[in-house]
Amino acid sequence: MSEIADANALRGSKFKELVHRPKTWILIVIGSLVAAACGAIAAPVLAAVAFVVAFLIGVGITFWIADTRAANAFYEAYAESRGLTKWTTKSLGGLTPLLRKGDKQRVDVLFEGELAPGIEGQLVLYTFVVESRDSKGNETEVDYPFTLALFSLPETLQHLRDLRVQRKSGLKALEKFEDAFRRSHERLTLESESLRDRYEIFVGKDEDPVWVRRLFSPSFIVWLTENPPEKFAFELENGYLCAYVPKHRDSAVGLDEMAEVGVQVVARLREEVAETSPATEGETKQ
Repeated sequence: MSEIADANALRGSKFKELVHRPKTWILIVIGSLVAAACGAIAAPVLAAVAFVVAFLIGVGITFWIADTRAANAFYEAYAESRGLTKWTTKSLGGLTPLLRKGDKQRVDVLFEGELAPGIEGQLVLYTFVVESRDSKGNETEVDYPFTLALFSLPETLQHLRDLRVQRKSGLKALEKFEDAFRRSHERLTLESESLRDRYEIFVGKDEDPVWVRRLFSPSFIVWLTENPPEKFAFELENGYLCAYVPKHRDSAVGLDEMAEVGVQVVARLREEVAETSPATEGETKQ
């Protein structure tokens, strides 16, 4: 059997399975007849309208069920083919700034295991929700979906606790004005113009600027500007690395790419930690 490419690949076949079941049509027709009877109570002419509307809603619900089953089949197949464990009930907690955003947060799907040889991590379809109310008290929720790769890197704690590499968003002319209001972070400006055009880099004010600059080696800068997907960003806080892009990536190619770019950042952090660990520095002085 060939690999399932994405969450929509089986949607048509799952829909066909449902519409070929007599039970599906029995439920749709019964619901439509009930709606027609309710409509007839108000006015006989509404019976036909209510029947058609309820019938179409029933077909729509059937399609939604098929879509959900197709997505679940893809996620199960992806986890199995990559040797990962799939979860739908795990909580990520507020480990990094992105994971603390919004009024509510949820994990839609989480894959856990070895994302590359020797590198354990989590690949997550994640959403934070912002709630608001209008003048009449009506509540509105807006979803902000992300795909992220999350790693535990306690070895970075001795060198770097707070790093945020964000996609470029504001105007360059406003940067100094914005930075004046940053209390706990400061902007890191590197020599690469292409890097500055794509990212904004912030570090905690107590971080070692020499170590941070060393982290952004010429080869790492080239990789950051040429390889990751559009709107890629990452943040490191207290030993947890979160690499992410907006929107859910519900294809094998998209999930593989996020795992790969996350692993690349992990590899670079570990490389710099190994080169500048206390043991290594002590050996260099001897």
